[in-house]
Amino acid sequence: MLAIVCPGQGSQTPGFLAPWLELPSVAERLGALGEVAGLDLVAHGTTSDEETIKDTAVAQPLIVAAGIVVAEAMFDVDLSELPVVLAGHSVGEITASALAGVLSAEDAMRFVATRARGMARAAAVTPTGMSAVVGGDRDEVLAAISAAGAEPANVNGGGQVVAAGTFDQLKALADHPPAKARVIPLKVAGAFHTQHMASAVADLEALRPELAVNDPAVPLLSNYDGAEVASGNNAVASLIAQVSRPVRWDLCMDTLSARGVTGLIELTPAGTLVGLAKRGMPGVKTVAVKTPADVDAALGLFAADAQSDKETV
Repeated sequence: MLAIVCPGQGSQTPGFLAPWLELPSVAERLGALGEVAGLDLVAHGTTSDEETIKDTAVAQPLIVAAGIVVAEAMFDVDLSELPVVLAGHSVGEITASALAGVLSAEDAMRFVATRARGMARAAAVTPTGMSAVVGGDRDEVLAAISAAGAEPANVNGGGQVVAAGTFDQLKALADHPPAKARVIPLKVAGAFHTQHMASAVADLEALRPELAVNDPAVPLLSNYDGAEVASGNNAVASLIAQVSRPVRWDLCMDTLSARGVTGLIELTPAGTLVGLAKRGMPGVKTVAVKTPADVDAALGLFAADAQSDKETV
């Protein structure tokens, strides 16, 4: 069993899609998905600067579209025919839901565009942000976040918790960090996955009746508790609620480990989740698919997984 995982906001870097745009099918598909979202995703994936793609209204649709087009370019069979489980971190859960067949690619883009605009508006009400807390004892980290008045927006495992709150709260945390931990500001424009995002939840609830929802064709994990999502309706409900409640990536990794996952493939813009897996899922082989040059190594994990299955029979 392999895991295909999809990264969240903050993983994007200027020009990260440029190598993929050399594939004609990717350029055309990205352009079409950009039209659905009302954004020039080709430009944002190749020539837009860091400040532009940091904007929540741009970053989220760009990341979801990137994962979709890269998956379509990588696999020439339906994912339901492969021994895989899907999971996505934060906005990446939308990507994973689209790949699992819960939403069409077009509905996923409508969903993420609505989410991004709503979260951008919510973030503009009060200046807020997020900081990664790396290292330290988890209970002490959570206590320090609470003491600063912030919230644990992401419990990522691998020794990383992300705090979210006002800039004053994050400064208080940085000024009094937990023992043996570093506090690192993140390049995001709001306190995502906290009560600051409540208004964006309402935007998505309003969109929900317009979506064509299907049950997952591929095992799909929820950011809420790391468990497999039982139905398409539950998957969409989880996506909506996720906007204002914590992401439990640590529980997703626990589930992947419990299922005997032997390899993990992170889709573009890759790197963050592979890093967490190396610390939180020791022994699991990982490939960060950053450019087309990484595809062969990713697909090679399937052969290694099949060989592993033979050896255990």
